[in-house]
Amino acid sequence: MAIYVTGDTHGQHDFVKLKLFAKRNPQLTKSDYVIIAGDFGAVWYESTLEQDLKPYEDLPFTVLFVDGNHENFDILNTYPVEEWHGGKVHFVRPDIIHLMRGQVFELEGKSIFTFGGATSIDRYLRREGVSWWKEEMPSYEELDEGIANLKRYGNKVDYIITHSCGERALMYPPLRTRSVQMGRYPENRMLSYFEDIVQYQKWYFGHYHMDSPLNDKMTVLYQEIVLLGD
Repeated sequence: MAIYVTGDTHGQHDFVKLKLFAKRNPQLTKSDYVIIAGDFGAVWYESTLEQDLKPYEDLPFTVLFVDGNHENFDILNTYPVEEWHGGKVHFVRPDIIHLMRGQVFELEGKSIFTFGGATSIDRYLRREGVSWWKEEMPSYEELDEGIANLKRYGNKVDYIITHSCGERALMYPPLRTRSVQMGRYPENRMLSYFEDIVQYQKWYFGHYHMDSPLNDKMTVLYQEIVLLGD
């Protein structure tokens, strides 16, 4: 079993990278995982849900995702909460699994902490309940659950996968010098708390539509698909 990580897919908009990745890696099976670091986006329109999910179901590997700020939380939250590999999930399909906020998962002997959500900077262009949902913003209850779950692991995990990042990450040149600045939001402060208390090997996140290491531990992803740990 292999585990990979990539950035936002936005439904079909940035799906092609997964299709090309599958073509280049014919050895992959449903026992392998690709984790999308938020803005999965295929759970969006109820009327086209089946056809929107089918390309993901047709991939040879299993798709895991943390939620971003561009998800239809009304639909996503209709799926029953189940436990999988030690953490809470929504099974959108047997091979499309939402990794919920504040959870620690045990996969292939590695511990992975997940915390989705972020603020939509284009909120003013969206309509609540149609193209924007207040649940995009992590709650303090989810923060508390994450803190409690991490405490069970002695505040030490192998990997962290989120959609956004902590405040200090915004100060590294790849994000600080980004042409479109996104500012600081409440989720950045929340994620800074985890950076302060958690020992980890690697932290991956999406949201910023760029591919770059920030330092030897943190990586922002968009189009690249990397092996967990690289």
